Amino acid sequence: MATYYGTYGQKVQYLASDPSDPQIGQVWYNSTSAILKVRSATTSGTWATGGNMNTARAFGAGAGTQTAALAFGSFPQASPNGASESYNGTSWTTTSGLASGMGQNAGTGTQTAALGIGGYNPGFSGTVQSWNGSSWTVVGSLNEARCGAGAAGIQTAALAFGGQPASSPTNVTEKYNGTSWTSVNTMNTARRHPGGGGTQTAALGYAGYNTDVLASTESYNGTTWTSVNSMNTARFYINKNGGTQTSALAASGSTATVLSSAAELWNGTSWNNTTVQNTARYNMYGAAASGTVALISGGSAPGGASTATEEFTGPGVAETKTVTVS
Repeated sequence: MATYYGTYGQKVQYLASDPSDPQIGQVWYNSTSAILKVRSATTSGTWATGGNMNTARAFGAGAGTQTAALAFGSFPQASPNGASESYNGTSWTTTSGLASGMGQNAGTGTQTAALGIGGYNPGFSGTVQSWNGSSWTVVGSLNEARCGAGAAGIQTAALAFGGQPASSPTNVTEKYNGTSWTSVNTMNTARRHPGGGGTQTAALGYAGYNTDVLASTESYNGTTWTSVNSMNTARFYINKNGGTQTSALAASGSTATVLSSAAELWNGTSWNNTTVQNTARYNMYGAAASGTVALISGGSAPGGASTATEEFTGPGVAETKTVTVS
C-alpha cells in the first residue's frame, strides 16, 4: 500500500498546534486536537453571511478590506445621511458621520485613511472629505461636481472617473495628490455608477450606465484609458471597490429591467462567472483587498434598504481543512 512518505518523499509533521504560516500543500497532525490537517486552496467562489450593519442604507460609498471596512453616506434624496460605520470582520460599529452629509458618493482608501468623493446632497456635489480613523474633514472639491463616480487609489493619491454631473453621464477623470485635483485623460465611454478599483496609476473601471446599461471595461495606466474585454452581464449600480486592476469582483447591480445577483471575477484579461450572490441588490457598499477576498453590505433589495453583509472568498484563497476518512 502506498504511504504518504513513499508518494511525497517526506513525513507528515507532528505538531502540538497549527503552524502560524502554513503553505499550500502542507500536511500536519495536530496532536493537541488529534486532527490531521492540510492546507489547500479554494476551488470556487463562496458567499458567507457577515454581521448586519446598524443602519439599513444604500447609495453610499465604502473603503478598506473584508476584515477592516468602512461604509459612509447614503441617499434618501431629501436628506442625505452622513452616518459612517466600520467593520472588523465580524460586526459593524457606528462612527462619526461625514462632515457634509452625502449620498451617491464615491470612496477609496483604507478603514483608517479613507476619501469620500463627490455625491449628491441635494444637488450635484464636488465636495471631497478625508477620514483619519476618527473624524471626517472637508479637504477640497473636484473640478467637476458629480455623483455616482468610480474611484481608485489611496487617500493621498486617488482617482475619480465617470459619474453624473448634470443631465448626462461624464467621462471626465481627475487625479488627487492629497491637496488638489487635476483633470487627466478622459475615459473612452462616459458612464455613471460604474464599479472600479486599483491604484491611481493602475486602475480598472467597469459597467455603469450611459444611454443604456454597460458591460464595457476600461484599464488605466496612469496616462490613458484602454478598452479591454467586457463583462458577461451588463449592469450598473454595481458594487464599488471591486479590487485591483488585475483581480476584481463585480457583483449584483441592476440590469435594464431587473436586479441581478450575478458575480464575475476579473483576472486581468477577462471576466469569468462565479458563484452568484445570496441576495440580489444594487447600490451596495463595497470593500476588497482583491477580487478573491471582498465584502458587500447594505444596498437596495426587494423590500427596501438592507443591513445585510456578505463576505466573498474566491478561488485560489488558502484554507486549512481537516482530513477525514470516508
